[in-house]
Amino acid sequence: MGLSDDVRAAVRELSSHPEVTIISHIDADGISGEAVLAQALMREGIRVTSVFVRQLEPLTMGQVPKDDSFKIFCDLGAGQQNLLEEHGLSTEEVLIIDHHVSQDSGTAYQQVNCLPYGHTKLSAAGVAYLVARELDSANTDLAPLAVVGNVGDMMAREDCGLVGLARDIAYEGAARGLIEIRARDLNCYGISTRPLHVCLSYNDDPFIPGISNNAPGAQKFLQRLGIPLRDPIKGWLVWEEIPDEDRKRITSALAQQLLAHGEGISRLFAESYLFPDEPERTPLRNAQEFATLLNSCGRWSRPGVGGSICRGDRGIAYRQAEHMLTNHRAIIRELLHYILDTGVTELSHLQYIHVGNRYPDTIVGIGAGMALSKLNMDKPILIMVEQPEDPDLTKVSMRTTERVVGRGIDLQQAITEASSTLGGAGGGHRIAAGAFIPRESEQEFVRHVNELLAGQYANAGAGRR
Repeated sequence: MGLSDDVRAAVRELSSHPEVTIISHIDADGISGEAVLAQALMREGIRVTSVFVRQLEPLTMGQVPKDDSFKIFCDLGAGQQNLLEEHGLSTEEVLIIDHHVSQDSGTAYQQVNCLPYGHTKLSAAGVAYLVARELDSANTDLAPLAVVGNVGDMMAREDCGLVGLARDIAYEGAARGLIEIRARDLNCYGISTRPLHVCLSYNDDPFIPGISNNAPGAQKFLQRLGIPLRDPIKGWLVWEEIPDEDRKRITSALAQQLLAHGEGISRLFAESYLFPDEPERTPLRNAQEFATLLNSCGRWSRPGVGGSICRGDRGIAYRQAEHMLTNHRAIIRELLHYILDTGVTELSHLQYIHVGNRYPDTIVGIGAGMALSKLNMDKPILIMVEQPEDPDLTKVSMRTTERVVGRGIDLQQAITEASSTLGGAGGGHRIAAGAFIPRESEQEFVRHVNELLAGQYANAGAGRR
């Protein structure tokens, strides 16, 4: 048996049900994955209802309807099969489409999970796309949504581009003219919407001395090169609008800047994925910013708005999403400043902070990731936040860098093990992970994670850093 066999089995199962409920995660991967599945199933004449949950846990299982519909769990479920079992769901009414570590339970639920087959860089939306394509080859028009899910779940980050099945999906979309793939583009967020000097200043992978975290410095750098930064009509130019010759001059000068400071240039370039049918200077224009737009919808409890955008709504839903994106960025900036102003506590192998109840738990991980570029980037950051709906629980988010992951660090393994020993639950990826833990065990949890990270460094031969 292989992944393709699981995909075919899933299609046979789905085709036998007139009504399906999709239970999906609220992030960009979950929202885009839900949109892929819902559209593919509706094209087959199957009635679809969708439910979004921020995480499968006892508090949210009540949102899973107890009715006769077949249940698809997308971007969650693999690691929470015990909860499905406790909820009374049988093998005949569940399909899990996921890319997370699977948890054994007494019930053998049907799954399409890429992870056991070695596809570690494919998101749930990518897996959903494989199912949709098997349903009907015409569903390759959904490839852009799968790419958004893959990029949004950081599947392109380590390799500066998608690899394996995720890359194959992108090229299927490109073959239909729906995706423009730029093989050696600038590895920088905001190439479609941010003024070029601002775009460069936000870049921290690689960290460019004098430019990263320094918008005035980035502007002076570009002015010294004689690069026109403004247009009389458009105003500040974005990277996409810079002529090819000027782009080459910019990347060449950036490479020289990195080399002059003893830094490598391999991460200066990345493969980018643009959507030529979308309006210029909008977050819909490329996969990274599209994913951020969807994340803003999910993080502010409106994942359905993101789902509508994935289905083509460029009217009311898109305007609502733009408003949420603006608010999303403002609150994250506020959180970033709070982390930097308050300061973190450093242990031997991590740094941490507790933000109390000041910020929603849905955004603290994003803020932590942004703060990391201004803190000690050699140590993962752990951030804790209270849960107003359950005062006995604390939400934990962790982030690190590709460089640290390359040294042998696996946040998913550390946070899952540490939380489980305290009666909590966690999951995620090597570079980003989260957990819920008993509030009374916060300090014990932090110490345990620090010890586990130390062990990972030792096992990788890196020693204490």
